[in-house]
Amino acid sequence: MIPIKDREAIVRMRESCAIAAAVLHRLKALVQLGISTYDLDQAGRDLIAGYGARSADYGYQIGSRRFPAHTCLSVNEEVVHGIGSLKRILREGDIISLDITVEYHGYIGDNAITMPVGVIAPRVAELLQTTEEALQVGIKQAQVGHRIGDISHAIQTLVEARGFGVVRDLVGHGVGRSMHEEPQIPNFGRRGTGEKIKPGMTLAIEPMVNLGTCHVKTLADGWTVVTADGQPSAHFEHTVLTAEKGPEILTIPRPLPPPVFPPSSVPAPSTHN
Repeated sequence: MIPIKDREAIVRMRESCAIAAAVLHRLKALVQLGISTYDLDQAGRDLIAGYGARSADYGYQIGSRRFPAHTCLSVNEEVVHGIGSLKRILREGDIISLDITVEYHGYIGDNAITMPVGVIAPRVAELLQTTEEALQVGIKQAQVGHRIGDISHAIQTLVEARGFGVVRDLVGHGVGRSMHEEPQIPNFGRRGTGEKIKPGMTLAIEPMVNLGTCHVKTLADGWTVVTADGQPSAHFEHTVLTAEKGPEILTIPRPLPPPVFPPSSVPAPSTHN
């Protein structure tokens, strides 16, 4: 059963998504050469708390495993679910995915981007541009009366036309009171298939695209998903409300009061090697 949000739930979703977008926007500004992903994660923790929300990632449980970080920070070959580490220092030519998921007043906001660190290789820059464009063409298909497969097909068509690999082991999803709700939203598929899109759905549409093979594997930490061939991967995501007037992106940054946290909690670049 796909949850349909009523008016009150939509108001709550707008609030949580506005916070998720604000945290992502502010965290982007901290990405720089020499900073560790641990420092970025701690900054994400403070920003989320500063807006009165909580991280929906921290402690997220699958079986006996609990996610140990407040954000998902995935560098280069890491596709998703990267865990902040003092040992992972951002270098010239890296790319990093910032995936922010927050819970506020019982509802989840979820968004992600991948950004360059310094100057990156032209083909990697094309990977980022293509993945962001794939998100946009997918969102355009989230029209009432369309089907989920229309979103999937649009993303796959664009990505594969440019010679990149669409990850198949991970998919987008509904989002609301839970981080993962129905329906699943693959980034590949056939037009005209899947669930029919109705007003009041809130969907996390998130292309995950690899420079090389579409195949992935999970590291020994049980969380971090990496490309099977070690080549870079990109990830972009918005939470979208389906409405009669067309899809509404809920995770667009908008003016909010500044977060309330001590300035000293914002990290300086790490000096750890």
